[in-house]
Amino acid sequence: MIGHLTAVWRFRHFLMALVRLDLRLRYRRSVIGVGWSLLNPIAMTAVFTVVFSNLLGSGAWDYAPSLLTGMAVWGFLKEAATAGSRALIANESYIRQSPLPYTLYPLRTVFGQAIHTAIALVVVVGLLMILQQSARPLLMLPAVAPGLALAFLAAWAVATIAAFVNVYFQDTQHLLEVAAQIGFFLTPIIYPRAVLDKQGLYWVVDLNPVNLFLDLIRAPLLTGEPPTAALLGTAAAVTVGLGLLAAGTTAWLQKRVVFHL
Repeated sequence: MIGHLTAVWRFRHFLMALVRLDLRLRYRRSVIGVGWSLLNPIAMTAVFTVVFSNLLGSGAWDYAPSLLTGMAVWGFLKEAATAGSRALIANESYIRQSPLPYTLYPLRTVFGQAIHTAIALVVVVGLLMILQQSARPLLMLPAVAPGLALAFLAAWAVATIAAFVNVYFQDTQHLLEVAAQIGFFLTPIIYPRAVLDKQGLYWVVDLNPVNLFLDLIRAPLLTGEPPTAALLGTAAAVTVGLGLLAAGTTAWLQKRVVFHL
């Protein structure tokens, strides 16, 4: 693991060049440019706010920031896994030409998604400051930073595992898409956790690792309360576990994966 992290740091300029290339290709000849990354979460937030805010008994201006934050975090983790699963296949030409660390390519995908999520969170902070007429959401950013860092590392680990598995079993990317659609409705994004708790389905949330990162990022922005040490510890343990699994998968498959590309 240390060797891979050292190698990734050594080739960090190449990594950033790949991320910039992805952004240029994605928004080439676009008038709005990277602003399109906000269109989907904002549009979905508007639709869900109109439909669900009254059903859930909350005002639209209270519901919208919570939903937009949840959509941003969920979108980052979902895209990191689904798009990350194609990282090695999509970068086959680089893999065959240069002995760069394989974990660089999933990181390329995660970095690109992180940029889009950061833009969405800036919008959330601005919206909350307007609604609350206070700078409190901005002051809570240091409390959110550990959650963002852990979510980034966990996403990198999941993308790495999925990328290696997808080389050997290319239905992985399609299975992840289906799992993401199911997981969206099992995660308290468009509804509060209390909805599941009332039905005795609290275990669905407790066993859902995505909810850990949602609580670490969304709750401080909305409530002004920093995350508890227990929550941070649990999220850190999950992230370390995923990191070790990703390191083991890389060490096990990296010498053979080129023959399956």
